[in-house]
Amino acid sequence: MVNGLLMLALIAFVVVYWRWPIIQNRLWQRKYQDFCLNDQQKALLLRCMPIYQKMTDSDREKLERHIVWFLNEKRFIGCDGLKLNDAMKLIVAADACVLVLNKPWPLYQNVKEILLYPSAYYAPQTSRDSAGLVSYHNTVRQGESWPGGTLVLSWHDVLEGNRLPSDGHNLVFHEFAHQLDQETGQTTGTPLLAKQTDYQQWGRVFSRAYNQLKTHVAYNMPHVIHSYGATNEAEFFAVLTETFLEKPAELRHYDPEIYSLLVGYYQFDPIKWH
Repeated sequence: MVNGLLMLALIAFVVVYWRWPIIQNRLWQRKYQDFCLNDQQKALLLRCMPIYQKMTDSDREKLERHIVWFLNEKRFIGCDGLKLNDAMKLIVAADACVLVLNKPWPLYQNVKEILLYPSAYYAPQTSRDSAGLVSYHNTVRQGESWPGGTLVLSWHDVLEGNRLPSDGHNLVFHEFAHQLDQETGQTTGTPLLAKQTDYQQWGRVFSRAYNQLKTHVAYNMPHVIHSYGATNEAEFFAVLTETFLEKPAELRHYDPEIYSLLVGYYQFDPIKWH
């Protein structure tokens, strides 16, 4: 009798373990089924977030559902004297959720907290020269994405990213793209892809586009993607994401193949919003 109960308990545990993502998603759907953005929140996004203004009604509805989930599941912390309010959290959440518009909950599985500074801040940095000498100094930063699940953002630069929606710079897009990249356990510029067979195409197209940008930057040739993307593959993916969302038509004209790759990964085409 006891052995039979233990066996049933073990079977139940295994079933729940393997089906936990589905079960958890259903629990979230039930938990948030009556939650929605209020009119004041929607008005704020219409005023402060150009992409939200241009979205189709169906995409805007999906984004709002994601924002509700994000605001309730992620922790925000004000730093360096910044007093957080609901409007700040709303704008950060909205920008972050654009990248995962057509992806299921949980969004950004590794992200636990978002630290907001009033503006650019100092961060300690360690460097080693060719002789092996280690030096310690502070650098000025606008944002960071830590593999452990913490994002750091300058509130001033978050606002600037939305105030200038077509300049190819958006701090939230950039740092949350790093989080998508880091979901693989590494920071290589290659995020988790839907199928194993997708990695070969991603590697070919991504590497070609990255090397092309490095060449264009080195020889002062025209390029749509910001030159900071030539720093390394991880920064290339983050900068490429900013360009994809803020300069979609220019990116498609500049490099149709990399644009198509990003449409496939992000599962939407931002040109339809522009």
